[in-house]
Amino acid sequence: MIRISIVTITYNAARTLQRTLDSVRSQSYPCIEHLLIDGASTDDTLKIADRYRADSPHEVSIQSEPDAGLYDAMNKGLRKATGDYVVFLNAGDSLYADDTIQTVVACAEGGAAVVYGDTAITDGEGRFLRLRRHRPPKVLTWRSFKKGMLVCHQAFYARLDIARQFPYSLQYRHSADVDWCIRIMKEAERRGLALVNANTVVANFEEGGDTTQHHRASLMERFHVMACHYGYVQTLLLHAWFVVRAVLKR
Repeated sequence: MIRISIVTITYNAARTLQRTLDSVRSQSYPCIEHLLIDGASTDDTLKIADRYRADSPHEVSIQSEPDAGLYDAMNKGLRKATGDYVVFLNAGDSLYADDTIQTVVACAEGGAAVVYGDTAITDGEGRFLRLRRHRPPKVLTWRSFKKGMLVCHQAFYARLDIARQFPYSLQYRHSADVDWCIRIMKEAERRGLALVNANTVVANFEEGGDTTQHHRASLMERFHVMACHYGYVQTLLLHAWFVVRAVLKR
């Protein structure tokens, strides 16, 4: 069976973690490992995680130690994962339905480099608000992200053998996930491997995450990421068009 590694990064996440754990616990697909990479939390995060490990039907591993930030912790998860595919579902995020992993696995049967889907935005209680403004294209390539991060990180299942080739760049504090996804998709194209659209919502993302809280810094980092992959001039022209379009819509 295809094995799925779900990596959850936590730090003092007692308020939001249970929702994430419940969504993984309820998955109908049996071959899941769930890695909880904690940054030495001082609240009840580890108590919640320990209770979950005791009664989860899936294989659960907990690692808690200081780290150098979110992407350092995510790299720890990449190194520790043992599945065929990996997805990052951080505290507050959740899987959309009880059969989400089953759906993803069905799409991955042909050895796709990436399986991706749509994302729902939820409030702080996990209630549906709307679908994410950026919607995944029918056909995804690494060039698709010129228009923004069209696939949410939580809805991007990457083959682990490819994902491990590209650790998250620690030069970024808010947008290394954009860079990571692009590099994986570039490698998929080089190998002639498919990026498969699950054609359904696969993840819930809590409104007000890190990118929202650090919007300006995130935008500056994303400009740098896009310039590195698509060229400075083209990226500058695209962003100028984004500004013009926003003004015209007012």
